Order: sequence, then structure tokens, then C-alpha cells
Amino acid sequence: MAENEPGLDPLKEDSRITSLNERLARARSEEAIRKGEGNGEGQRDYRMGNRVLAELIGGLLGGGVIGWTLDYFLGTSPWLLLALLTLGVVSAFRNIIRISNQRSK
Repeated sequence: MAENEPGLDPLKEDSRITSLNERLARARSEEAIRKGEGNGEGQRDYRMGNRVLAELIGGLLGGGVIGWTLDYFLGTSPWLLLALLTLGVVSAFRNIIRISNQRSK
């Protein structure tokens, strides 16, 4: 019955509005990319790479410095340096493996 009742026909969507919405969406995405707010995937991977590098360098430097210092004061050169350097590398690789096995959020 509603079909037979007089009234206004619904307006068709204007193509200018559709075009404007498309251009606006494109401009927003370009601006987000320009500001670096785009895809969060790349940022997460970059941070993970930096964390892995920091673990590796930290393990090497930490073990080396502590081992060298203990060797210097205890006169056991180069055994504590080698032992703690090896321990630092093993610890770094253990942490890197643990980081790489974490599920991404």
C-alpha cells in the first residue's frame, strides 16, 4: 500500500559527492603516509629489529667489559673475559630467539 501513496521519491546520490568522498579519503591516506602514521606494521618490525640489535650488542659489550674488568683485578687474563664474553653471546641469542617467538599483537 505504501507504494501507491503520494510522496517524494528518494533522491539519488550525487556523483559529485561520491567523487568528493573518494578524493577526501585519498588525501587523508596520503597525509597519514606523509606524517608516518600509515601502516603500523613497518614501525613494529623496525622496533623489533632495533631490539634484536641492542640485545646482541649489549650481550657482547656487557660480557666483554665485565670479563675484562674482572681479569684486570684478579689477574686471570684472558679466561674470565672469554668465559663472560661467551656467556654474553649465549644470553643475547637466547633473548633474540625468545623475542622472535613472541606472537605479534
